[in-house]
Amino acid sequence: MITTNPIMLWRFALTLLIGLPAVAVGDCGTGVIPVSRIQGPGDHSPFAGQTVSVEGIITMDARQQGGFRGFYLQQADGETDNDPKTSEALFVYTHRTDGQHGDRVHVSGRVKEFHGLTELTDITSITRCGNGRLPEPVSVTLPWQDGQPPEHLENMWINVAGELTVINHYNLARYGELTLAAEPQTMATEIQEPGPGAQSRHRQQTINRLLLDDGLGARNPRPIPWPGPPLSAGNTVRTGDKVSGLAGILDFRFGAWRLQPQSTPAFSPANPRPPAPERPESATLRVVTLNLGNFFNGDGRGGGFPAARGAQSATQFEQQKARLVAALTAPDPDILAVTEMENDGYDGDSAIAELATALGSHWRYVETSDNTGSDAIRTDLLYRSDRVLVEGSASRLTTTPFDRRGRPPVAQVFRPINSDQALRVVVPHLKSKACRGASGPNRNQDDGQGCYSHSREQASRAIIRWTNILPNPNSLSGTMITGDLNAYARETPLQLLEAAGFINVSVHSRTSCHPAENRPTVTSHFSTRGYPHEKAPYPRTVAGPG
Repeated sequence: MITTNPIMLWRFALTLLIGLPAVAVGDCGTGVIPVSRIQGPGDHSPFAGQTVSVEGIITMDARQQGGFRGFYLQQADGETDNDPKTSEALFVYTHRTDGQHGDRVHVSGRVKEFHGLTELTDITSITRCGNGRLPEPVSVTLPWQDGQPPEHLENMWINVAGELTVINHYNLARYGELTLAAEPQTMATEIQEPGPGAQSRHRQQTINRLLLDDGLGARNPRPIPWPGPPLSAGNTVRTGDKVSGLAGILDFRFGAWRLQPQSTPAFSPANPRPPAPERPESATLRVVTLNLGNFFNGDGRGGGFPAARGAQSATQFEQQKARLVAALTAPDPDILAVTEMENDGYDGDSAIAELATALGSHWRYVETSDNTGSDAIRTDLLYRSDRVLVEGSASRLTTTPFDRRGRPPVAQVFRPINSDQALRVVVPHLKSKACRGASGPNRNQDDGQGCYSHSREQASRAIIRWTNILPNPNSLSGTMITGDLNAYARETPLQLLEAAGFINVSVHSRTSCHPAENRPTVTSHFSTRGYPHEKAPYPRTVAGPG
């Protein structure tokens, strides 16, 4: 029967609409541009600044609290352009809540390059087009193909074949991320002289890294995500450990390629923590060096937090102090050379006084005058008074370049009890490689040494001149420079010290410098002068780059 009754026609149309899926007729499947065209074959979208419509599958939703405020959209497998030079996925930055993981959606918005990430922003509409079929992950390996950044896989779902090695965990607690590579990577200037070759090696190493992220944009995630289950005293992760089962979205944020995982990867310990080294029978002194990581104790009476640096609460400070005491006492040292101590004097409420008390009743600290510099942190020395005596007064280098700014090095002569031989220990902390404020010769010279290389060179020359004019007691057997030089073995500061007659124990104690054969270790930055290496009675000390 055919009717022209308007009421009947309206009811019939309403019945059809009720039976349809929740999509907007005319949106899905119309007016879309393939994602691969928007991405283009280069690192910059040819559609940047234009408003476009795309359609694809939500492969990962990052709109949860603390997330990236958007989702990853990838073209369905049957709709790709089969061009290996173009990515098939975009990041959609939006506060809208439409769509969820696995949905096929139609999205309209403006194309933007956000710090190297191609994304859609200023979203005007998101239309759900029904359930989608997730694309198959692309299998990848590191190093990246042809040693080039994986721009052609940006925002796509990938699966990393085999296992990768943890080479850095500096940002694990702060940002929930680990740096991975196909194999351990030795810093270029640890094994090569600064120059084009070292810089080229550094760039290739940087390209061939993948950060395991946590899918969050928040700082200080709790619990700390890796390894899964979360990090704890009984479930740790160390450089050299292996990671497999890596699958998720290949993301680009904060200047690095990242994996936003879809499932928890598997961690395999491969570099177990060695026991504390035993004291050799021939040792007369054991010197341990450590960067304290901003040891600030508030007002020294349990309050005054958050401090200017370091711990943000009394609880955090107590945790930091406990960890440091455990690390510093495990090797059973006689002398401690430390950096990043709060520069707050030497009275009973000072940070160094609190650390000495925490270390135990036999520990004392070396006190210098008020010429500790204008920096918020300083270098310091502590010692076991039941094993070691101090000879003379401590000194600090306060002439150029330490007369204006910086952290004046400290020097003190120590003599073991019941011995007539003494050792001078010098503790510097040179300018870091961070580039903020760098100008002129302190800018990055593209030689592998980073920023402020000129500043570190001038400081090293001043330290050499200073050690040559310091008074030498008759019992002095040698001088040890140990601290944080912020330089690797082949860089200018270490080369200058070697040329001045110091022995770089870090280099001389190695059996191999081949990057693939070295287990990842913290690089030593210190020298001794006064003994031939094979006869030196002072065992190796360790200090990490700051």
